[in-house]
Amino acid sequence: MKKIYLYTLAGAFTFLGAGCNKLKDFGDVNNNPAATVTPIPSALLSNVEASLGGYGSTGTEAISGGQYAQYFTETQYSGTSLYNLPQNSFTGNYAGNLNNLQLVINQNPNKNMVNVAKILQQYIFWIVTDSWGDVPYSEALKGSANILPKYDTQETIYKGMITTLTDAINSFDSSAISGDIIYGGDVASWKRMANSLKLLIAVQMSNVSSASTIASTAAKEAVASGVITDNSQNFLLQYPGGNYKSAWWNLYNGRKDFAEAKTLTDITASTSDPRQAAFGGESEAAGNVNTSSIGVPYGLARLTVTAFTDANPKWARVLRGDYRLENGYVMLISAAETWLARAEAANLGWTTESTSAAYKSGVTASFAQWGAGTPSTAYLNQFPVTDTKDADITHTQVKNISTQRWISSYPDGHMAWDIWRKTGWPSLTPAPDATNSSKKIVRRFVYATSEYNTNGANVNAAVARLTGGDSQDSRVWWDTRKDKDNN
Repeated sequence: MKKIYLYTLAGAFTFLGAGCNKLKDFGDVNNNPAATVTPIPSALLSNVEASLGGYGSTGTEAISGGQYAQYFTETQYSGTSLYNLPQNSFTGNYAGNLNNLQLVINQNPNKNMVNVAKILQQYIFWIVTDSWGDVPYSEALKGSANILPKYDTQETIYKGMITTLTDAINSFDSSAISGDIIYGGDVASWKRMANSLKLLIAVQMSNVSSASTIASTAAKEAVASGVITDNSQNFLLQYPGGNYKSAWWNLYNGRKDFAEAKTLTDITASTSDPRQAAFGGESEAAGNVNTSSIGVPYGLARLTVTAFTDANPKWARVLRGDYRLENGYVMLISAAETWLARAEAANLGWTTESTSAAYKSGVTASFAQWGAGTPSTAYLNQFPVTDTKDADITHTQVKNISTQRWISSYPDGHMAWDIWRKTGWPSLTPAPDATNSSKKIVRRFVYATSEYNTNGANVNAAVARLTGGDSQDSRVWWDTRKDKDNN
């Protein structure tokens, strides 16, 4: 593969179609597919939004993260959950979604289209940098002007994401957002989404003392400007079915390779958490309404795990069947996640909000999201959170907020992995049948061989900055907590 193709395909592909705002309408045009035409921004935006579901469900970053954070475990071909070398490539993100969004920016149809494209780029960059660490950012997506971009430090990327989000939030105007299949062109919704993303990014770097001023300022700004507060405002991709089926439906399309891990079902069982009724289903059949709380033991070799599933045919599939419909949804940022991030920010002293009130609002929003009613006082008392500040990650306050963040983010594996790596909660036991030499839970993806072959000088510079080198045990910039339980 030529180097120019790794980080941008600007001008090589075109996307045809009129402005559309429904997923079912995307691509329904009558143009010559062999013709070379100017990319149409609305179609590009629709195309990217239609593919976002993987980032919160079954894409590599999410499904692997969900296994490392022990939401899921493998039932057929144990590998990722046993910590096989995660030598994954990130270039598909650049050549695909990031590049398509850059084409929108370069076309500059209007201020709001550009703002939405920049916001979505930061969402994708966030997932990429959290998975690998240092990656191309400031020099990426430049086309032939720079085919060998440097790897920015994750600190630089985080600061860049916050700055870009802030600029976009503050520069929306009355121009139309065409091709928006998520919020239908509603500016207020995009501002809330961008503020919510900004808040989550700020909280993710809260353990880095040198970045505390930037992080706390970003969190305060996001909350003051307005984040997602209600499930009706959630950032999610709703699939129409047919040609555009939910990623969760596809997970069991002729296969049953993944299960809800016993790690999660043990936690929900020990606290009588009613959300488990939606979290796990006893059948891989879409639409089946029977629930299951029989989590599959995490991180077992194939023969051991298949012996368990054979003996327990109602083992918990990921999500109850009615949450895996063809026309289902994939959650990307929820009200529960933003409320609980606000609770963490308040606990850190970044805002003057009530920690306990934000925490309760987060758990309440999560219960509502999953049709689990309202959390009882007895349930909340199992995870007590008060307004007394307690920023030490070894203390109960952060433990309880983080554990609820982990539960409420289900089944978004990227979020779960981020939460566990940053806080150590919930406390996880590594896979019993781990195949890696350290036997530790994976901390980051390893750079692909193609990076060394095509952008060697820059990837090697990034590797030199990693304590421990290009290893799955090395830590990304914000992962500074001390080990607990040899993890």
